[in-house]
Amino acid sequence: MDLRGWRARLRLTSALVLLAFVICHLSGHSLLLLSQPFAESGLAALMRPWRSPIGTALLVSAFLIHYANALWSVYERRSLRLRNWEWAQLGLGLCIPALLALHVASTRLAEETMGVDTGYGYVLVEYWVVAPSIAVLQATALLTVWAHACIGIHFWLRTKAWYPEAKAWLGTLALLLPTVALAGFVSAGNQIARAAADDEKFAAQTLADSNVGEATWPNVERMALAILVTHLGLIVLVLAARGVRRLVQARGMPPLLAHPSGQRLPVLPGASILETLRDHGIPHASVCGGRARCTTCRVRVADGLARLAAPSPVEAQALARIEAPPNVRLACQTRPRSDVTVAPLLPPGADPAAARRPGSPQGRERPVVAMFVDLRESTKLCESRLPYDAVFVMNQFFAEMHDALRETSGYYAQFRGDGLLALYGLESELPQACRDALRGAASMQSRIERLSASLADELAEPMRIGIGMHAGLAIVGTMGPPAAPIHSAIGDNINIAARFEGMTKIYKCVLAVSAETLRHAGVDPKDAPLHQVRVRGRSERVSVYAVADPRSLVGS
Repeated sequence: MDLRGWRARLRLTSALVLLAFVICHLSGHSLLLLSQPFAESGLAALMRPWRSPIGTALLVSAFLIHYANALWSVYERRSLRLRNWEWAQLGLGLCIPALLALHVASTRLAEETMGVDTGYGYVLVEYWVVAPSIAVLQATALLTVWAHACIGIHFWLRTKAWYPEAKAWLGTLALLLPTVALAGFVSAGNQIARAAADDEKFAAQTLADSNVGEATWPNVERMALAILVTHLGLIVLVLAARGVRRLVQARGMPPLLAHPSGQRLPVLPGASILETLRDHGIPHASVCGGRARCTTCRVRVADGLARLAAPSPVEAQALARIEAPPNVRLACQTRPRSDVTVAPLLPPGADPAAARRPGSPQGRERPVVAMFVDLRESTKLCESRLPYDAVFVMNQFFAEMHDALRETSGYYAQFRGDGLLALYGLESELPQACRDALRGAASMQSRIERLSASLADELAEPMRIGIGMHAGLAIVGTMGPPAAPIHSAIGDNINIAARFEGMTKIYKCVLAVSAETLRHAGVDPKDAPLHQVRVRGRSERVSVYAVADPRSLVGS
């Protein structure tokens, strides 16, 4: 059985069930902004599915599965050197049972064991009149639960291609719901507090109507204490078990992990490559936190591949998604039992976009669009400035070019002084890649004009760019030193694009684009002059259009 795969699916499913319950709960609290009676009926409708036998069983099962998975993940990890967001998610998650112990005991458990009517009247009087400090605790618990959920959702979705566009809307909803819920909670609490101040019998009568007696609160405190002690005891037990395991394993002779940094690292039994690297303070990419979602932790196994266990179904599916060759494995899923030599295929700071790049380190031949971009007269631009000012201008330029690539599905492959190489078509067919590349060139021209306008006081003359673009076959893959590899392309067609970029100076245009690229894109060159040029390594001439403004090719 694929136990890790099942556990990952159960973790995600249980999290989504709990999130749905929390959203229903917060939505009910939001209705308190209108009126308490309206919120009572609204919350009853929202909670009705969860209070049914099936809903209760689903909710309790989801909590137990998610809670057990959290404790097991702490025990299972061979290293607790985590990234900041992983610590935040884990730490907030472990705080939740402690923060919610009193709330759970005073509501659902009190209702089930003592027949307390746990409507808003009872809750608001208890939290805002009898023990106001509990209102602060409840607000803290709400924010903790929501922050934990948002971190998990963000790092689950961030590798999805559609997420960058949806992130702003989802972020707005993530801020709006708890804000409105807390506003409703505070507003209703203030109303209850004023009512209790105006009528000294109000609080006692409300609690009596809710079937709260003298023994109710002591029983609630005992149940809350039992939850808290159990939770803390389980955490201590897990940490103690980790310590015992480490003492036992330290007596053995562990296998060694050879890293390009020159270090040979002992691998504890059951530890993954990623955990071993983290345990020794070696940075390594892992956008998803080691859950086999992003593939950014991929490594090339130079020695010891045959002695590794075969990839699990989860790992095999992730590797197939990036078309990785057999000697590429995920560091988060591979657990060496004998000596192994690996090299990372992505830099430690890889972003979510890297998760969708092909995984072959040797390279593969595929059609792409190569785009060379150069900032004209950059030496003249910088020679009269202090180094700090020159770097500021260049960083502004590269930031704009990078944003243009990101919004048009381009890939920033290489930085070279005052220019860059971009690739299109790593994840799309050639016709779409050609259209995207033309949109990218148009966006670059618009951005360089806006940047020049914003820096007009700093520049002697407007900034100008030259772009060379050509579509054709190239060898695409991960290249460079093992410690700092890049994903790029080489080949005759890449060189042609570079030659075209130089021709923009001769033809006094912004874009020199091959007729082949426009043909694949299905774009009319309009009135752009056509030139037949010779390029080194080819006997026949190549047709290239000199385009004064790339925006004319995309209708803008």
